Amino acid sequence: MLHTSVPPMTLIAGPCVIEDEGLVMEIATELKRQLHGMPVQLFFKASFDKANRSSIDGFRGPGMVEGLRILGKVKEKTGLPLVTDIHTPDQAEEVAKIVDFLQIPAFLCRQTDLIVSVTEAAIKWNRKLNVKKGQFLAPWDTKNIVEKVRAVESKNGAKKVDLHLTERGSSFGYNALVVDMSSFQTMSKFGVPTIYDATHSIQSPGGGPGGKSTGGKREMLEVLARAAFAAGADGLFMECHPRPELAKSDGPNAFYLEHVGEFIRQILEFRKLAKTFPKLLPETRA
Repeated sequence: MLHTSVPPMTLIAGPCVIEDEGLVMEIATELKRQLHGMPVQLFFKASFDKANRSSIDGFRGPGMVEGLRILGKVKEKTGLPLVTDIHTPDQAEEVAKIVDFLQIPAFLCRQTDLIVSVTEAAIKWNRKLNVKKGQFLAPWDTKNIVEKVRAVESKNGAKKVDLHLTERGSSFGYNALVVDMSSFQTMSKFGVPTIYDATHSIQSPGGGPGGKSTGGKREMLEVLARAAFAAGADGLFMECHPRPELAKSDGPNAFYLEHVGEFIRQILEFRKLAKTFPKLLPETRA
């Protein structure tokens, strides 16, 4: 007999970067409308600084002070909890005052000082923590990330931080990322929920015109997201935009805002099946 009780899905969604206050408010309001009534815990995501750009001329965002002001206004107007990236240890405290889900970008996932400072801020302000697995890191090596976070908790005599690990693909050849679907099972064994990054995993880094921006394969997003939930992912990260062709960052792999609600309805069905079917084979031990 199958169990049908499945907890709400964590969904991190929003634009790649804060382009302006009007745009982020438009996206946050529309996401809340489309997802109303669904078994989803929605966190609105937008970065105040995209420090990792293909080109020196790439748009980075408004910076921390203005970006946190805008994010705070989104939270005030919509009631949505927030996610944003932290790039340096000194940012952690100020960001944690406003943002509910602190995120460490993939390229920085091995920066010990950053993990320590963000974990300390998460403890102090009772925030969640999401660490993206680097494109250069094997799934089993994320154990070291978890151990760093747990060591900070132990040192501070604190309860466990609500830590998540996000899969966003691994580098494979030139301008290509590949998702090892077994990574969700591997990382979940470290006692943390896993999230699938549906948009960054379909990037073509430096694959835009003249190598000055990131390209992407948006047409692969839906099928890979379904596969990730069949493979055991707990939550979904996806960037969306009302006009992806005009987006100032990661437009080629952003999902069209107008279709988010219907897409999430489909994903919830895949997730429910994956969570309710019993395993037929015993777990193997390393």
